[in-house]
Amino acid sequence: MRPGDRLILAVLAIIIVLTALDAATGGAIAGWANAHLAGWAQALGGWLMRIGLFVSPILLLPLVTALMGRFLSVPAGAWNFERSLIGILDRITLTIGGAARWFALGLVVATAVIVIQRYVFGYASTKLQESVIYMHALLFLLASASALLNGGHVRVDVIYEKLGERGKAWTDLIGTYLALMPMSFLILWSSTGYMNSTWRILEQSRESDGLPFVFLLKTAIPVFAIMMILQGFSMAARAAMTIGKETPPPLPDTFKGEV
Repeated sequence: MRPGDRLILAVLAIIIVLTALDAATGGAIAGWANAHLAGWAQALGGWLMRIGLFVSPILLLPLVTALMGRFLSVPAGAWNFERSLIGILDRITLTIGGAARWFALGLVVATAVIVIQRYVFGYASTKLQESVIYMHALLFLLASASALLNGGHVRVDVIYEKLGERGKAWTDLIGTYLALMPMSFLILWSSTGYMNSTWRILEQSRESDGLPFVFLLKTAIPVFAIMMILQGFSMAARAAMTIGKETPPPLPDTFKGEV
């Protein structure tokens, strides 16, 4: 079973159980969610923001160790700490990206069913049509960090491939702190306003028979930004270890042999 399969199975199991409980209790679960979910989500978001601000200085660790490793001796404990963080962040990225890959299959199946419904039976389902939008957005947003780990993002750079190992490491390090992280923080900051708005009203589809989970779909945007920041840290830490003449941890087995 690949990384993420257990996560997607767990999510499906939770959805099935909650749906069954809601039907058995005459809509009590949905009523509780409408009454309390928005408040709980805002409280949780506030705590997560405080935690994020508290731990954010750690993001500079690869930059500091890279500069120190270039000119001075870096304590072994610092390298070991970075190595541990790389392993944890890579596992998180692989798990979420592995779960997101199932949206690709869902897109194919849902699109085929929509075409058959419309042109064979003359029937259209708004929920099914909107599910294509959901799966398309979630596939790209939640799998982007996994693509970054895999080196799957497009590089518009004719010089990078000609550089040596340490030259590529410096390029990755500088690019992470000058481009990747600032853009991800901008996305995260700019999405907080409408995130509060969409959770406050538990935003639903504009169509009466559409999917009522617009607030969850929009939540994927800041999640995407956070995942890119964390995976950018992992990439910068690997680059710092290369610059400091340390051996970075290998890529996960899932990506061995892939481009």
